[in-house]
Amino acid sequence: MNIYPKILLVVFVLVFCTAACQSSQISTILASSPNDPVFISGKIKYTSPFFVNSLAEPFVMLEDEAGFVKRNREFIFTLASQTIGPVEKTGDGVLTYYLSLPKIPQGTLVDLDNNSTKDKGVQVFAIAYWSNTWGGPFLEERDGTGWSTAYTSTITDPEKKNEITGGTLIVWAPDDKQSFPTDFGADGMLFTKDDPIAIIPAGYNLIDLNQKPFHVYKELEPKIDLNEGEGAVKDFSKMQYGEAFDTMFKRASVEYPFTTEKKIDWEALFAKYSPQAAKARGDNEFYQIIHDLTLEFPDGHVGGPFNAKVFYRECGGGFGMLLTELSDKRVIVSKIFPSGPAAEVNIQEGMEIISWNDQPIGDAISQVIPYFGIGSTEHTKRLAQILFLTRVAPDMQVKIKYKNLQSKENEATLKAISEYDSLQFALYGEGAGTVSLPIEAKMLGDSGMAYININTFSDDDNLEARLWDRHIKKMTDEKIPGLILDLRRNGGGNLGLAMSFAGYFFDKEITLYQRSYYNENTKSFEVESIPTRIKPAPILYSGKIAVLVSPDCVSACEGFAYAMAQNGRAKIIGHYPTAGAFGEVGRGQYKLPGDINLQFPTGKPESMDGNLIIENTGVIPDIFVPITRESALDKQDALLETAVKEVSQ
Repeated sequence: MNIYPKILLVVFVLVFCTAACQSSQISTILASSPNDPVFISGKIKYTSPFFVNSLAEPFVMLEDEAGFVKRNREFIFTLASQTIGPVEKTGDGVLTYYLSLPKIPQGTLVDLDNNSTKDKGVQVFAIAYWSNTWGGPFLEERDGTGWSTAYTSTITDPEKKNEITGGTLIVWAPDDKQSFPTDFGADGMLFTKDDPIAIIPAGYNLIDLNQKPFHVYKELEPKIDLNEGEGAVKDFSKMQYGEAFDTMFKRASVEYPFTTEKKIDWEALFAKYSPQAAKARGDNEFYQIIHDLTLEFPDGHVGGPFNAKVFYRECGGGFGMLLTELSDKRVIVSKIFPSGPAAEVNIQEGMEIISWNDQPIGDAISQVIPYFGIGSTEHTKRLAQILFLTRVAPDMQVKIKYKNLQSKENEATLKAISEYDSLQFALYGEGAGTVSLPIEAKMLGDSGMAYININTFSDDDNLEARLWDRHIKKMTDEKIPGLILDLRRNGGGNLGLAMSFAGYFFDKEITLYQRSYYNENTKSFEVESIPTRIKPAPILYSGKIAVLVSPDCVSACEGFAYAMAQNGRAKIIGHYPTAGAFGEVGRGQYKLPGDINLQFPTGKPESMDGNLIIENTGVIPDIFVPITRESALDKQDALLETAVKEVSQ
C-alpha cells in the first residue's frame, strides 16, 4: 500500500494548524487599541554638576525592567530589547527626548499574577536616559546593568535599596488575559506576592504608579518627563540665609560619613555658624560664613563655594614665585615668573628661603590657613600651606631672608602685586590654558616602554573609552613589555570609567571595596548592595606596569590607583601618597542663597571587612622617591626615571 499520500496529508494538516495557530497568536498580539502609545517624548531636567560629562552621545532607552522585577542589579539589557531614541538640549539644564515604540517590543516576559498557573506574562519598561561609553551606540555590560535610579520615568528610593516607589511604567501585554499589580500591597513594594492584581488590556499600557490604585491608560503620543533622582542638587537658594543654612546643615550632618574618623563636632559647628548665618547681611557676608565652615573639615571633598571678589581681596596678590619643600625640609624657590616682585630683586630659582616675616620658614608655613581648605591628609595640608604662604592681599609686604646660589644670606622686602600666573602654574602645571586630550600616549625613546598620561576621568566618557581601548590594543598587538601610567594631575571624575580601565590589566574578577550611605529610615549607615569590582575587559595587557601618583591624584583617580595596586599588579611610585579624598559626592550637592554651590561627601569607602580605605591616607606608594633640588626645579623627572627602571627590570 502506498503510504506517502497519507504522510503528506498529515504533514499538510500539521503545517496548516501550526501556521493557523501562529497567525491567531500574532493577530491577538497585533489587535491592540488604536490609542496604544506609538511615540513618547518629554523633558529631562538636570541640576547635578556631574551630569554634563554624559552629554557626548546621549539617548533614551525603553529599558527592560525585568532586572527590577527579579531584584537583579546585574541584569544585562539584551541588544534585541534596546529601543533607543534621540536627545537634544533645549534649554539651560533641560534636555528633550523622543522615543518611537516598536509594534512588538523584545523585552523579557514576566508573569506577575502570583498564582500557580504559568502565563505568557507581560513586558515591563521604564524610559531611561543613558549615554554611550563603550563600543557601539547600544549598551553593553560595562555601561550599566540592573535598573536605572536616575533620569528615568520611575521614582526610586535609595533608602529602600532603590525600590521603585512611583513614576510611570510602560507595560506591554501580548493579549487581554495578562495581569498587572493595581497597588504596592501591604509591604509597599512592587512585584511581590502581596500585590493585588487585575487584567490589563492587550498592547501598550501606561501605568501611573503615583495613583492608588495604579492608573492604567493608553495615549497615542504621551509626554512623560524623567526624574533626576538621588543625584539632584538640594536647592535651598530661595530661602533666607539662616533657614537655608539650618536646612542644609541638618541634612549634611547626618549624611556625612566621616564624622568619627575626622572628629567633627557638629553641635559646636552649628552653635558657631548658625547664628552668623541668621544675621548675615548680603551675599558676600553669607558666602564668607559658608567658606569658613568648609575650612573646619579636613576633607578634600568638602567645599565648592567661590567668590572671586573675596578671593582677590584676601589672596589676589602674589610675588611671582613658587616654593617647594624638599625631603630634607629645606624650602627652595622652585619657580620664578618674569616681572614679578621676586624677579625684580633678583631672587632666582634654586635659592633657599630661610625665614618669612622673621619666622623660620617651616614655622611660617605651619601657620597658614589655605583658602581652598586643608585637604584630607597631612601631606595635602602641608602642600596647600606652602602654596598659600605666597598668596596674600595685593600690596601686602613680606620680609624674607634667603640664601643665594653661593650660600650667602640676603634679605629682601617684597610687595605683592595682583598676579595669578603663579597660582595657575601651581594648580595646573605647564598645561595651564592649553587644550589637550584627556588621555595621551607615547613611546619612551629607546626604552621600548610605553607611557600613558591619564589627565582626567571627567571628560567625554565615550572619547576617553575609545582612546583607552585604542592605546591598550596597540600595546598588546605590538607586545610592549612595560607600561607607565601617569596620574599625577588627575582630579578624578567617573569612577565607573576608572574601574573599567583597570579591567584591562586583570584576567580575573576582583572585589575591591564597598560603600555605605546614611539611611534615613534606619538612622544608620548601610552598605550598598553591590560592591565595587574590577571586571576583566575584552583586551588584556599582561606586561609590567608602574603608576605615577601625587597629591593631585584625587577621588576616582585614587580608586584607579588602588585597583592597580591589587595583587601587586602595578608598582605605585610617588613623592607623596595620593590626596586621600575618596568619599562619594554625587548625592551631597547643595545650592544656597547667593548662587553658592556646596558639596559634602555622603558615601563611605570600606574594605569588605568594614575598614576605611583611601580616605585620610591616600594610596601609599610602593616606592617613595625623595624630593631633591633637581627634581623640584624640573631638571629631572625623578618619578618617571624611577618608573622606567622599575618596568625595565
